[in-house]
Amino acid sequence: MTEKAAHLDIRDLGRMPYAEAITLQRSLQQEVITAREQGGHPGILLLVEHDPPVITISRRADAGSHLLATAETLKDAGVEVHETDRGGDITYHGPGQLVVYPILDLNMLDLRLHSYMRWLEERVIETLAHFNITAHRDEEATGVWLGPNKICALGVRVSRWVSMHGIAINVDPDLSHFEFIVPCGLHGRGVTSMREALGDGCPTMDVVKHAVRTVFSAAI
Repeated sequence: MTEKAAHLDIRDLGRMPYAEAITLQRSLQQEVITAREQGGHPGILLLVEHDPPVITISRRADAGSHLLATAETLKDAGVEVHETDRGGDITYHGPGQLVVYPILDLNMLDLRLHSYMRWLEERVIETLAHFNITAHRDEEATGVWLGPNKICALGVRVSRWVSMHGIAINVDPDLSHFEFIVPCGLHGRGVTSMREALGDGCPTMDVVKHAVRTVFSAAI
């Protein structure tokens, strides 16, 4: 499903394997880069839940050491493992987690990498505020937090100042799967979800997607 909102091309991919989503992102990133020569592209926003669940490991030197589970354990749980070219360390994606991939020309937004990361964090904070969740940044750790626990991980890659990869908001995922890793390589820090924060008041995935569409469209 594709929709146009405030000139931002928003595509709801439903559930999709990680490898398939990466291939699509790379193609769309090149499309946005090419469009710059014709006056620019307002950007593309992909909304997806990754199924089967997947652990992604960046190319950072020690990221692989933060995978705690054995291959047998992961196989039994149906969790894949993929190397990724995003920044950051190691993370988990799976059903119940809303992954948002903004493919944006940062020149058009007058942003560079550091400011773009803060911009993304602010969009997540605004999204969670729709549900009366007061989240915050941590000056020492990228992402969005509820107290000491991370509710949204961030990791991006930029090519010719067009972004890919993005944010992963824990709506109602299987949090036990995070025990397979040291999330984002941060020892002693936990993860949480909208379900843990709101209990039975947790919104559906479609309702959270609508809030994300609203927040990003207003910011572009």
